[in-house]
Amino acid sequence: MRDPGISVVICVYTEDRWEDILAAVSSVRAQSCPALETLLVVDHNAALLERLARAYETDPEVRVLANAGPRGLSAGRNTGIAASHGEVIAFLDDDAVAERDWLRRFAEGYADPRVMAVGGRTVPVWASGRRPAWFPEEFDWVVGCTYRGLPPGRVRVRNVLGGNASFRRTAFEAAGGFATGIGRDGDRRPLGCEETELCIRLTRVRPDALLLIDDRAVIHHRVPGPRERFAYFRTRTYAEGLSKALVARSVGAAKGLESERRYTTRVLPAGVARGLRDALLARRGGAGRAGAIVAGVLTAASGYLVGRVRARRGGTTFSVVRIEVEGP
Repeated sequence: MRDPGISVVICVYTEDRWEDILAAVSSVRAQSCPALETLLVVDHNAALLERLARAYETDPEVRVLANAGPRGLSAGRNTGIAASHGEVIAFLDDDAVAERDWLRRFAEGYADPRVMAVGGRTVPVWASGRRPAWFPEEFDWVVGCTYRGLPPGRVRVRNVLGGNASFRRTAFEAAGGFATGIGRDGDRRPLGCEETELCIRLTRVRPDALLLIDDRAVIHHRVPGPRERFAYFRTRTYAEGLSKALVARSVGAAKGLESERRYTTRVLPAGVARGLRDALLARRGGAGRAGAIVAGVLTAASGYLVGRVRARRGGTTFSVVRIEVEGP
């Protein structure tokens, strides 16, 4: 297997995750396929930038950068892409740790020159020690993790999931960077879908491109206590609807909602049926899971409708930037 040279970008924004950030970097250092470099991109937080710069000032494998664009995850990722040197750029959440073969599995995917992106499997680490009984696996994307309904193995997909993903450098040269105005902005409303919009845009300009998920490329993502609550579940699903409206505006509803149609017509009804069956068998959490699936669909749908209205009125904007990459 040829090592394509992988740069790892970790976007950070708060000192509250200090120990998580250190753990994420340590997990990259421990890879069986070593990273070319690790870039920590700090999102408009001078104190955190200075603290990380001191912590890694003698480490030649870690570079600490300030987000050169507007506040938010998309601009932070774009900053990391522009400053990186690898043929492949991988992204790791700042509150996640990667298993030892994470980068090796990514590298294997790029043996095929048609492959433009490879994602992995993200496993939740619940703050309470176990999954809340009411929380359906079909909605694990709410907490940034791989959800029930995705196919197993190494398979072709429409889009990878941003917190555990990698892209060939030429993907950004062809399609541009992550769109600002779609994704997260620190602790504000938990929007998403920036990687979905990018992947659809990429396959439009490169119809021959292959995008893969390999479920052997595993990271473990910490889920804090507040995100185990139904209030966050409701907020996040509503925000997903808003984000999907922006994606549909950018790439069209046919492509922007292609995977979601299968998810809502097949995966979710099966999840409701399982929950109701478990409730009938007096199994813990069955009724709660069925109810949460229905509530999640309704709140996401309402967010989508609101987002469409705002888009038509011009109340929400986003932009795609061309990235000047330094190159290998």
